[in-house]
Amino acid sequence: MLEYDNVFQEGPEYSITLKFRNEQDFLKCKDEIRSKLYNGEVFLNGTQDKKFKQAWYPLREQPSDHVYISTNPKNPRFPIYIVSKGRYENNPTSRALMEMNVPFRVVVEEPEFDDYAKLVGEERLLVLPEKYKQEYDTFWDDKDGRVGPGAARNFAWDHSIGEGHDWHWVMDDNIGHFYRFNKNVRSPVKDGTLFYACEDFVLRYENIAQAGPNYTTFCPPAEGRPPIMMNTRIYSCLLIRNDMPYRWRGRYNEDTDLSLRMLKDGLCTVQFNFLLQGKMGTQQLKGGNTEEFYANEGTKNKSQMLEDMHPDVASVVYKFGRWHHHVDYTPFKNNKLKRKEGIIIPDSNDNYDIIKITKEEYGKRISTKANS
Repeated sequence: MLEYDNVFQEGPEYSITLKFRNEQDFLKCKDEIRSKLYNGEVFLNGTQDKKFKQAWYPLREQPSDHVYISTNPKNPRFPIYIVSKGRYENNPTSRALMEMNVPFRVVVEEPEFDDYAKLVGEERLLVLPEKYKQEYDTFWDDKDGRVGPGAARNFAWDHSIGEGHDWHWVMDDNIGHFYRFNKNVRSPVKDGTLFYACEDFVLRYENIAQAGPNYTTFCPPAEGRPPIMMNTRIYSCLLIRNDMPYRWRGRYNEDTDLSLRMLKDGLCTVQFNFLLQGKMGTQQLKGGNTEEFYANEGTKNKSQMLEDMHPDVASVVYKFGRWHHHVDYTPFKNNKLKRKEGIIIPDSNDNYDIIKITKEEYGKRISTKANS
């Protein structure tokens, strides 16, 4: 695997509080510290205001100052599908993958084809056949005609099999960036090599059903995390093994349901922490499930459906101002990876020729490539 060195970082041994009688004194202090203490660097990370008032000395490295690229970039060997609806004006995942030069296709509904074509081009579009919506198992027989994204995900699954692939990626349409997490810093990745590394990992084992990157919000830089987490839910960006005897179901929480069905059958899921996804929060972006479900009905139904699907491990809870689901994954802790016969895993790291460079250097490389 790639080098991965993230450790729990202790809090400050000393801290002080600066108080200012007025804004003028605050601005004067900023100028003094910037010029004399930080040698012209941004004072207190540049994020301080009345709500955010702390920083470290010396300044911590800013993740956004650097990016990761490979000097020998590889694109994923398996196809990537983005399932999207109502987000043809603002589609973060397609934008992120285009910036990384990673190939993908977007599954859309027929009425929105022309709108999405303006965004990503017709060659990247697949139209969802109506039969996938008509035949979709919404789990609740409540006469509600909405099916959610699961029908389009089932089409992507079948489409990848039709092309002869053993696995496929399927992604939500509101992932703004992808990051490498190492040395307690999350910096953006600018090519598809880390997707390829994820594929290398799952191909070593015979009983991984699906895998995918964790959310950035669940990997705070100061907290230690293992490079992978076993047998938990895989959300939003999934690498799925095509010969699994499952399909998506349910109008809500279909990703958690799929993970649980796999785990209950003794299979393994793998969540990567060396690759992270910058997923936008629930209800932050118009379109998709936000517009179709949550804007009007909130999140109670989605949580209740999961409890109805898996009452042995799932329950509805209210916290952080809205309804959530809680899942107990401890029953699956004994699902163990089974290495394929003949696979030998070396003791040393394989960093896939990935290097870390400044954003300025990356911009120069892009400019040179565009002009050559």
